[in-house]
Amino acid sequence: MARSRDRGAAASCFLFLLFLVVGAAGTPEPSLQALFIPGGRSHLVLPLVLSRANSTRRSAVARRFLGRQLTANARMRLYDDLLTNGYYTTRLFIGTPPQEFALIVDSGSTVTYVPCSTCEQCGNHQDPRFQPDLSSTYEPVKCNVDCTCDKEQKQCVYERQYAEMSSSSGVLGEDFISFGKESELKPQRAVFGCENSETGDLFSQHADGIIGLGRGQLSIMDQLVEKGVINDSFSLCYGGMDIGGGAMVLGEITPPPDMVFSRSDPVRSPYYNIELKEIDVDGKPLQLDPKIFDSRHGTVLDSGTTYAYLPEEAFIAFRDSIMSKLSLKQIPGPDPNYKDICFSGAGSDVSELSKFFPKVEMVFGNGENLSLSPENYLFRHSKVSGAYCLGIFQNGKDLTTLLGGIIVRNTLVSYDRQNEKIGFWKTNCSVLWERLHIGGVPSPAPSENTHATMNDSPAPSPSDLFDHFEIGLITFDMTLNITYAKLLPHTEELAELIAHELEVDKNQVHLINITSEGNGTLMRWSIFPAGSSSFFSNTTVMDIISRLTEHRVHLPEDFGSYQLVEWNVEPPSRRTWWQWHTVALLVGVSMVILLSFTSLTVWYIWRRNKGPGQYRPVDSPLPEQELQPL
Repeated sequence: MARSRDRGAAASCFLFLLFLVVGAAGTPEPSLQALFIPGGRSHLVLPLVLSRANSTRRSAVARRFLGRQLTANARMRLYDDLLTNGYYTTRLFIGTPPQEFALIVDSGSTVTYVPCSTCEQCGNHQDPRFQPDLSSTYEPVKCNVDCTCDKEQKQCVYERQYAEMSSSSGVLGEDFISFGKESELKPQRAVFGCENSETGDLFSQHADGIIGLGRGQLSIMDQLVEKGVINDSFSLCYGGMDIGGGAMVLGEITPPPDMVFSRSDPVRSPYYNIELKEIDVDGKPLQLDPKIFDSRHGTVLDSGTTYAYLPEEAFIAFRDSIMSKLSLKQIPGPDPNYKDICFSGAGSDVSELSKFFPKVEMVFGNGENLSLSPENYLFRHSKVSGAYCLGIFQNGKDLTTLLGGIIVRNTLVSYDRQNEKIGFWKTNCSVLWERLHIGGVPSPAPSENTHATMNDSPAPSPSDLFDHFEIGLITFDMTLNITYAKLLPHTEELAELIAHELEVDKNQVHLINITSEGNGTLMRWSIFPAGSSSFFSNTTVMDIISRLTEHRVHLPEDFGSYQLVEWNVEPPSRRTWWQWHTVALLVGVSMVILLSFTSLTVWYIWRRNKGPGQYRPVDSPLPEQELQPL
């Protein structure tokens, strides 16, 4: 797990110990080494050294699933952005009634934990702390021979320590964990950590805690597989450059026919590893001994690491090969404390980067290739428009190859633990969630991101996502780094700008909700079909969504920068004419009845007050009246 986004950690620090406090009975759990990559962003991976007993248990679980297919899985959205936040989060619900938490998705961690209400040293995070007393189904994991106990010998405890000097410790509890309303998997009882102390990045981060997807007895994956409720597999899909969010599935999904695989050996390394044998730049392999990618822990794939790190020799060869293919101007990086390798003049359109930067391919041990587009090895320069920097760094003197989230942006990664392999499939992860919602295989990415090993049969185009149903409403959430007070008076102007950028009429764009988020503002917008139409054309839907997801909505500097949080599409309403106009008809009829009743009441009162006329004596004089001609 890579917890730190700070590259200022001491370069002389190579190994730290992570102690697993909950061990197997009779045999102490071996210490876990933390792999430290000096001088790099997000540079820590925490391996779990598997004991033979644990490996045997996993094999037994795998044998149990042979010959049968489980259909239930947990489909969950991913939030935040890899480079902006340093991580992706998902929403998890714990307890009865459920308490909601934003947890960092980490395939390198083996414990799921959240801050506890009793925590005396926990930071201010996104959501309120977990309150065991408010959950009717919470039970502490009582002290037993299979765990390390607290000082009172009453409850099991855990502890995690990380190389950048952050740590987490607390007690272990058991409760129902829910995966959201979109999940097919029903709430399950599971053991998790209730933090009583956290330090370093864990203390200051916005996210509440971590969901551990690594290999280990306390891993949420191992617990669900042990219960037999899901197959031993999970998948992650991270959004592309400038686009947050994505999707996660706990359980098995049907792999696309052109997904490429690499073997992942749990005995070779405690991490999720792959067999990387070669890196090609612009079709030419780097002149390297294939064994360089198999040194120490091998080639490790970790969702909690932001960037990628190569051994020194491999990094130098990669850097030199990339630079030899460029005609762009090299410029200083955004932070003078780091020697980032950056280039200007490529423009701000991510889809055009392949015109300036070469394609990179990773060749696996079985000969299959994973193609990397520029967004898989570049990050945007934060101070110079149209400039980009290499997101692959030297791994200090460490010989491990570490591949972080940047490598698999817009890539569906399937961790098939049961069959000991990891699959990769280039796709548009921003629409994967909708595809999962509908069922079937997600749409592929543009042609520049396709595999070199694709089959001859063409893959479905992105528009296939909407071929079989109509879209009647598009909604999207966006955050702007401008305060709520400054933005509120200009919402109508912003709606016109958005309509102009999306090339729709301003009457089609409506603001649904606007809320303050710290120094920024969260806005939810809806886009309706034009005129009297009840649905969009397929072309219009794809154009609007591509403009949103590819960050092609350009706003004036007065509105600051924005980030797309998520988007959704809904089918058109199937109401009849009478259903659409029922309310209007009822209101009209009610108004007629009310006006009629009011008129009758006024007339009646007037008639009553007028009466039969005033009484006059017979001989009382009458006012003179002018005689009228006959």
